[in-house]
Parts: sequence; structure tokens; C-alpha cells
Amino acid sequence: MTTPATGVGTGKVDSMTTPAISTGAGTGKTGSAAHSRLVRRAVEILCAEEGTEPPADLDPGAQRALLRALMNTREPGPLDPEYLEVEGAILDAEAQERGTASWEDAEASPVHPRLALWRGDITRMAVDAIANAANSALLGCRVPGHACIDNAIHSAAGLQLREACAGIMAQRRAAGLGPEPTGEAEITPGFHLPARHVLHTVGPIVSGRLTDAHRAALASSYRSCLSLAASHGLRTVTLCCVSTGVFGFPQDQAARIAVSTTAAFLDSAVPGASRMRVVFDVFGARDEELYRRELGL
Repeated sequence: MTTPATGVGTGKVDSMTTPAISTGAGTGKTGSAAHSRLVRRAVEILCAEEGTEPPADLDPGAQRALLRALMNTREPGPLDPEYLEVEGAILDAEAQERGTASWEDAEASPVHPRLALWRGDITRMAVDAIANAANSALLGCRVPGHACIDNAIHSAAGLQLREACAGIMAQRRAAGLGPEPTGEAEITPGFHLPARHVLHTVGPIVSGRLTDAHRAALASSYRSCLSLAASHGLRTVTLCCVSTGVFGFPQDQAARIAVSTTAAFLDSAVPGASRMRVVFDVFGARDEELYRRELGL
């Protein structure tokens, strides 16, 4: 990208790293020659766009990792119909192999029964919407294979997600607006995710002392996601840990803000809020411990 934006750059993405998220690191249908052929064809199409030849003699795992890298770095632009068909077959097969999780798989809070906790890969969540900790360019993490939630979600959803985000940013530019602001949210389809929609939000970067402005911005990110979901009539939402990775927000305070903000929203008079249920998705043991405490589990 020509102009750096908040959170753009090597490793600078708005989420905690999630090294075991299984979106594109493996071969999908393990041992399937048909799946490997599809991956190879997708690589060939994306390499042809760049005017390069795909490497020869890659094993299936390396070939799948290369496809993910090519997807991560591809600039927005029209997508070849054959590529879309091949990518869809790959991602749908991998999603089926990963399996899904839903509200029923989460552990509900005894303090607030419409809040629940689930630990695992957010790209498995079969809900109305999942939240994505994005950067201000809103085009997904561009670091090949990076272990962050932004990269994982874009890699599992497919390149149409970047196109949808690029459309949002084009509308902002046409209106004379700049990068996506901190604390707001945008909605796109989920494409090849089990989730029907993705809520993209940019959380605050804490580079020094934590301030009330940082706390307010993080609360705004969660509130914006929930407000957007409610306005679209969505009932089940999975929220992620926003800003707690390289964005530097202390995990304990972030968990407290996430839970208190969400609980207040669900109890508010906002139309649709009373019908919503929210799952907090965590990946690491520390976040699970913190959210368990906040949720009274």
C-alpha cells in the first residue's frame, strides 16, 4: 500500500496473535488429491495475475501456505470467475473439515445469561456476525500468513471480503473521508465463513500510559459493533479481543470494558438489543481466565 495507515505494517494488526488458528495453514481435506489440485490451480491464477510462475514441486502444505500468502498480499481488484469458483471449493471444504461452533457450544454467564464464553478459532463460529479486530485501512492484514485474527478471518472468508472492504473504503474516499476511525464499525458479508456477517472495528493503540481516552475508544469499538448488529436485526454475535495484542491494551482492563460495555448494551433500550446474545471468543489461557472472572464463570 502506498500510504501507511493505523495498524498497517509488519505485525501491526489490531488483535492478539493466534498461532493455532487453522485458516489456511493446512491442506483442508487431508490426503485429498482433488483438494491439492484445486489449491494448485488457485495459486496458478493468482501468480498469473502477478506475471510470475508458481514454484514447482511444493508439497501440499507448502502449496496451501503459498495460496494463503498470495491471498493476503493481493491488492483489491476484479476477481477472475474461475478463481472465485476454485477458492470457494477450497474454503468451503476446509470450513467443513474444521467444523462449526455456536451459542449452544459456549458457556453462558450466570450473571448475565445472554453473555457467554467460548475459547477457540473464531472462524468456526456459526453465528449472525463475528467481530474482526481490523486496522484503519480495513483491507485485512497484508503480512503473509500472519497469526492474527484479521488475517485469519480474511483468509477463511476469501478474497471477496477484501473486495467488500475496499468498496467501503472507496465510499469513504468519495465522501472526502480518510481511513476508518478508531472506535467505529463496518459490516460486510461473511462469504465463506460460517458467520453470515463480519463486523470490522479499529480499536485504540496504547503506546504509552493507558488513558481514559483509550478506555472510551475501546468501549466505543464494542458498542459500535453491537449497534450495527442490532440495526441489521442480528441476534447472535461473537466478539473478539480488540486491541490486546500489539496494539498494547492491557488484557485485564480490556476484558472488563468488553464485558461491561456489552452487558450495558444488551440491557439498553436500543431497538433489537433485548433479543441479542453475545459470545466472547478468546484464544489464549490468560484471556479465558480474565473473561471467566468478568462473566462470573
